[in-house]
Amino acid sequence: MPGTRVRTPIQFGLLALTWGASFLFVKIALTGLTPPQIVWGRLVLGALTLAVIMLLTRRSLPREPALWGHLTVVSVLLCVLPFLLFAWAQSHISASLASIYNATTPLFATAFAAALLRTERLTPHSRTGLLLGFAGVLVIINPFAATLTGSLPAQLACLGATTSYGLAFAYLRRFLSHRDVPAITLAFIQVAAGAALMLLSTPFLGVPTDLSPPVLLSMLALGALSTGLAYVWNTAVVRDWGAANAAAVTYVTPVVGVLLGVLVLGEPLAWHQPLGAVLVLLGILAAHGRLGRISRRRAPASRPATPGPR
Repeated sequence: MPGTRVRTPIQFGLLALTWGASFLFVKIALTGLTPPQIVWGRLVLGALTLAVIMLLTRRSLPREPALWGHLTVVSVLLCVLPFLLFAWAQSHISASLASIYNATTPLFATAFAAALLRTERLTPHSRTGLLLGFAGVLVIINPFAATLTGSLPAQLACLGATTSYGLAFAYLRRFLSHRDVPAITLAFIQVAAGAALMLLSTPFLGVPTDLSPPVLLSMLALGALSTGLAYVWNTAVVRDWGAANAAAVTYVTPVVGVLLGVLVLGEPLAWHQPLGAVLVLLGILAAHGRLGRISRRRAPASRPATPGPR
């Protein structure tokens, strides 16, 4: 459809921009809020945004207790824990570096899927991809220069966050992929469960030190865009382009995160960080069998290569 050809690339671009910019928003929010306060605001605002969308689209909530239980587990693994780890890490390392580490998520998802799901097995492609990806992680960490009293704990926290993401995706696949529940509904319950957990912790979070306009705007963007509308855009892109093509946003978000960190925040970028990021992205491509496709597309052929998403 003509409208889809225009709308879907715009939604893909907005998704890459908002998810890539979330590291910038966190860095700005850290000037006036603690990491737990940032996660509190992000999840509460995200839940409110998705609640409005649920009302406007007249979605109903499932009543099955087991489903709510599974989604609460997913909420901890996919929202609360990684958001806390990334926010804490960014109080010690740059937004650019955090966005690079976020790109390792598909590698952990592949590893956990192979370990925990009977239908998923490591193929030669995925083994090669994991080796490349984790070699990239070592290059990014630069263990010869890192120290336990420096940025290494924060970098390990980022890896803890992406490990949690990977485990969450395997859990989703194992317990929820067979259920006929709209993606928006699943997203709302996940974010709302995380918001409820953070609301329970409110008495222990303290008082914000600075609620300046940049901090408030960053929190609004984190909640309403990166944790709210982004789920809607992602669902639409998956519907129109398919899951494999929609997953290409993983390759774009670290680029957005690094560019914003360098251009907006003036963050330095060490030579080994983009090199490691390239290895991680090559690992993701290899794990999904895409490197061979790219080489075949570049090779001379008797007929044009199949076009990509439009």
